Amino acid sequence: MRKLKIMEHISLDGVIQSSGEDDFPYSDWTVPYRTPAGREEIIAAHGGSFDLLLGRRTYDMWSGFWPKAPSSPMADGLNAATKYVVTHRPESLEWGPFEDLGPDIVEGIRRIKSQDAPDLILWGSSTLTSTLLEHGLADEVLLVVYPVLLGTGKRFFAEGTPPRSFELVSTKTTPTGIILSLYKVAGPLKTG
Repeated sequence: MRKLKIMEHISLDGVIQSSGEDDFPYSDWTVPYRTPAGREEIIAAHGGSFDLLLGRRTYDMWSGFWPKAPSSPMADGLNAATKYVVTHRPESLEWGPFEDLGPDIVEGIRRIKSQDAPDLILWGSSTLTSTLLEHGLADEVLLVVYPVLLGTGKRFFAEGTPPRSFELVSTKTTPTGIILSLYKVAGPLKTG
């Protein structure tokens, strides 16, 4: 059985939205903080081999960029990964290898998690985050936290996300102040 890791670039106030999405006013807000060391940490977090779980909007945004990107460890890994896509229009998928999850998202994810294959990574596709946590499908969450407040935009954990507890696995920092924190999903919220 393979693990499913949620990975997300996020501001201090929880915003994950990026340029190109719904007239978001802050174009490429992560760029000033990127460094070669940070890129290497992100590549290492993916592991040697991985597959992707993507919502349709993220798949469409990425399919317009990554297949044309110059060869690099990140581009090569994303292009080689099997993309498991949540979509109502599987016939229009082109960036492969890909597979439609089918009409029942939860059962589709359970099916692909049960396979003996590379770990799954959910990047972007924030609408899937609540579903994964609600149904106990996520194993880890990697937050790539930038030292900025954006004040507006789509939040990582939407209203109605089920309460959960997490255990800190590791924390790393980059010279520009990015904090990479890896958490293991620990189950229901524990209270005093």
